[in-house]
Amino acid sequence: MHQSSRRRLQLGLAAVLIATFGSHAAMAADGAPFEGEKSTWHDGFDRYDYVMDEQTFAVTPFQRDADERYGVKGPAKGRRRCIVVVPKTPAPGNPWSWQACYWDHEPQTEVELLRRGFHVAFVTPEPDKCWDAWYAWLTEKHGLSKKPAFIGMSRGGVNEYDWATANPDKVSCIYADNPAIRPSAFAKLDELARRDVPLLNICGSLDFLLERHTLPIENRYRELGGRVTVMIKEGAAHHPHSLRNPKPIADWLVEHVRPDVVARPDFLDASWAKTYFYGRESVYQHLKEEDTYATCRGPGFVDCYERYDAPAPGPWGLTGLTIIAPKTPAAGRPWVFRADRFNGEVGAVDLALLAKGYHIAAPPLLAQAGPLREEWDAVYKRMIDHGFARKAVLEGAGTSAGEAYAWAVENPDKVACLYAENPALRSLMAKTPPIDRLDVLARAGVPLIHVCGALDPWLEGETRVVERRYKELGGTITVVVKEGEGHFPLGPKAPEAIVSLITRTAN
Repeated sequence: MHQSSRRRLQLGLAAVLIATFGSHAAMAADGAPFEGEKSTWHDGFDRYDYVMDEQTFAVTPFQRDADERYGVKGPAKGRRRCIVVVPKTPAPGNPWSWQACYWDHEPQTEVELLRRGFHVAFVTPEPDKCWDAWYAWLTEKHGLSKKPAFIGMSRGGVNEYDWATANPDKVSCIYADNPAIRPSAFAKLDELARRDVPLLNICGSLDFLLERHTLPIENRYRELGGRVTVMIKEGAAHHPHSLRNPKPIADWLVEHVRPDVVARPDFLDASWAKTYFYGRESVYQHLKEEDTYATCRGPGFVDCYERYDAPAPGPWGLTGLTIIAPKTPAAGRPWVFRADRFNGEVGAVDLALLAKGYHIAAPPLLAQAGPLREEWDAVYKRMIDHGFARKAVLEGAGTSAGEAYAWAVENPDKVACLYAENPALRSLMAKTPPIDRLDVLARAGVPLIHVCGALDPWLEGETRVVERRYKELGGTITVVVKEGEGHFPLGPKAPEAIVSLITRTAN
């Protein structure tokens, strides 16, 4: 159709709508118009008020009292007050923010979202079948997104976590401010994690809910492999909620209502569980408008990578093969064959290698006898069959480093280099201690890299022995000793020099 003709048709349709519904109508793309009693909300956005019957769930226009101003009064018995505020130009996909409680309290985030094309919706608490009906009315009749973003403050956090954990497939993301959460919803956080619902929790450092609600949510969601970002405002109590400058919150919400269109890697199928892998370190961010700082953690502030876990047999939650994928694979598809499981900790060296495009594969741990060479061989074959480098970076910490050494001495032609943190060269996989077979690695020219604490109990009896023997055998070994440190922490805080060694030897 010619552009001018298309424009005339659009104008004609608009005229029909105005004639049919008058000036009291606003349309969400692909849905029926919002109609009825219209007023003005902050910054001149159109507000539509409705009332829902609690028995029939019928939604009808409602004439609100003028003295409500931007707020909302409590509903009559048997009724629910409902509100929709309409953006001037809806964003693609009709995203919307569901305000879970305390309408018009610290509304700066909602106003910013309206400027960015979000609708904003509200229904008086508590979450129940009326909330289900409100969701259906907005999405089915008016064409709003099937997965809204949730905003909840204090009791609103209770409400949003209650409804979201009961309807995890109907939520894109959750922003909770100084929230509380019921034990029943806390027990179902796995439903949100499985459906990849990211969380943003903002809380005051002196808020009475921080210790028993915000921090347990963060810890549990990390355990589940979900994405949880936390901001803890220094010196703030339960009030004031939100941030005076809502841009960081709005930016986060806009980013996380976008549909996940990232294709799964070609080396796995849909049976693999997808979670996330990111560092736990905190950053200290200045909040200029509040004249304070916030301790910030999680994917909103650090790089976050996709983690995939293969299904494992049996009912005991056994640990199958794990693969962490970089955002952009490096040329030649280099990878790390990591001997030990992650156990909730994320090393600086691993994160730096991921940033450089390395994949990380951790073998399964399924047998009572511990690591099995056959399972490790299967991991290696899977990786090279899918185009990964034929020489892997072997990595291990503590006694797991001994397992990395054991596999390496049986497969020296498949090892680019071997990196160990505070290692002990003992192995359940091998009959002969790997420390007695270093000649195999030396003949193959495998470089060794050890990072050890000066006070680590295994430094002298393990690493120094390996260092002496390997040099006598003509091998190349680099030992980095961290002064004043013991066995923990395992890796270096500043990984650049180690990563440079690994990447140079792996190429």
